[in-house]
Amino acid sequence: MNILLTNDDGINARGINVLYEYLQELGHTLFVVAPDKQQSATSHSITLHNPLRIIKQKKHFYAVNGTPTDCVILAEQVITKERIDLVISGINAGPNMGEDILYSGTVAAALEAMFIKIPSVAVSMAAYTDQKFNTGAKFIVEFLKKGMEKVIKQGEMFNINIPNLEYEDVKGINITKLGHRHYEDFVKKQQDPRGRNIYWIGGKAIWGQEEGTDSKSVSDGFVSITPMAPKFTQEDSFKKLQNWLEQK
Repeated sequence: MNILLTNDDGINARGINVLYEYLQELGHTLFVVAPDKQQSATSHSITLHNPLRIIKQKKHFYAVNGTPTDCVILAEQVITKERIDLVISGINAGPNMGEDILYSGTVAAALEAMFIKIPSVAVSMAAYTDQKFNTGAKFIVEFLKKGMEKVIKQGEMFNINIPNLEYEDVKGINITKLGHRHYEDFVKKQQDPRGRNIYWIGGKAIWGQEEGTDSKSVSDGFVSITPMAPKFTQEDSFKKLQNWLEQK
């Protein structure tokens, strides 16, 4: 297979490089096309008003001065000369669960691949520090040996979150739905050296523990696989909305 690796942590991030090393043993053709710097929380943004540059670092390694979505587009349209069979976005340094998938550049790259009809997965380690990327890479190798790309149907992608444990300590694999989270101290107020107010967005994530969710699975020591498709239309509200429009 021709496999594209990308991420939102940047081409020099440890997660994507550990994954590359592990995937080499499978004999697939690997391409790494990733942002030249940190692009976390860029969501599905595309660079439209600035020129994009592709910097070849070495064979099959390319840095892009853009977003994860830009990387997938340029990889498919410009860099690779053959059809890409699978896109793997990650391994991300931190979880991408619940509502956070809407902000995640990691997930957005996999969604962009899905939009252009390439099977794709987003992979994240569920810890913000000291991530055990070897564990994540071993699971992806295992999944590829089982033919993961063949069970991803057109119009969906897999969002995978892996507990930050040693490989042998992971309890198993769960198929999950998206969970829920909220933040404590979401906006922090400080002052700059000149006494002017500045604000930092981001706080401590509190993950819900509803059974069957990605956050509960990871909390319990299981790998979470969530099949996802971006369907936002609320069809069950059509009748209610139509009745409202027809009111005199």
